[in-house]
Amino acid sequence: MIISASRRTDIPAFFAEWFMNRVREGFVCLRNPFNPRQTSKIVLTPEVVDCLVFWTKNPANILPYLEELSGYNFYFQYTLTPYDATLEPGLPPKPLLIELFKELSRKLDANRVIWRYDPIILSREMPVSFHLTAFAAMAAELRGATRRCVISFLDMYKKCEKNLRCLGILPFTEKTMCEIAAGFAAIAAKNNMELATCAEEIDLSSLGITHGKCIDDKLISEISGRHISDLKDKTQRPLCGCVASVDIGAYNTCLHGCLYCYANSNLKAVRKNLAQHDPLSMFLISKD
Repeated sequence: MIISASRRTDIPAFFAEWFMNRVREGFVCLRNPFNPRQTSKIVLTPEVVDCLVFWTKNPANILPYLEELSGYNFYFQYTLTPYDATLEPGLPPKPLLIELFKELSRKLDANRVIWRYDPIILSREMPVSFHLTAFAAMAAELRGATRRCVISFLDMYKKCEKNLRCLGILPFTEKTMCEIAAGFAAIAAKNNMELATCAEEIDLSSLGITHGKCIDDKLISEISGRHISDLKDKTQRPLCGCVASVDIGAYNTCLHGCLYCYANSNLKAVRKNLAQHDPLSMFLISKD
């Protein structure tokens, strides 16, 4: 079994203490996000868990626990973008996040910390040239700290459409996607990184960019030494290549407040849920 921690919220940033309490007790209880009264119990012992996949934009709070997690196989999907507080109001300064990325890589290794430049957003203030410059600067900083970068182009979810409407977001064309991808591919190669897309229809294989699997059976097999099923996760979008996993997060619980994020409805809902969080609870959110 693979544990995703989590697409729905940033567990390393906000719930590291709760997560470690669940690891120590050997199980976690989940609520169905579409039917909160439906619950399940998931075993979290190393014998049962093939791999933990962490998704984060700020790993600072989980760094002290990495040694305690040494009995598990795990890797990180680390989102690091060039956006300022207009789009990502709850994040620390980017230089600090870059240093945390490097520290995480030193404690693990470059294969177990995957950089997500995700999503790519176009606007009048952030044209193609903005991304090529930003990606080059960040790739140079992260050279040697990661072997893989995952990219995606903004999907305008209904949850975030209202938040982004006032920012003059521009639609992607095949031409702009290919222009960005070609530039990124050259920069990645220069910095010894491979590129993969996340849930994208466009074929960029001519540029050496693959359709990626963020929860990747091949990588997990390499890390764990176990045979991992390549069965596609049927709960994800049709274009998602990830293999099956169990997500232990909850929607509307992330304080990063990124305007493009599909996992939060609004800040009011987040604050309401966080008021019900207990680090000692079996559930991430203690009450309905």
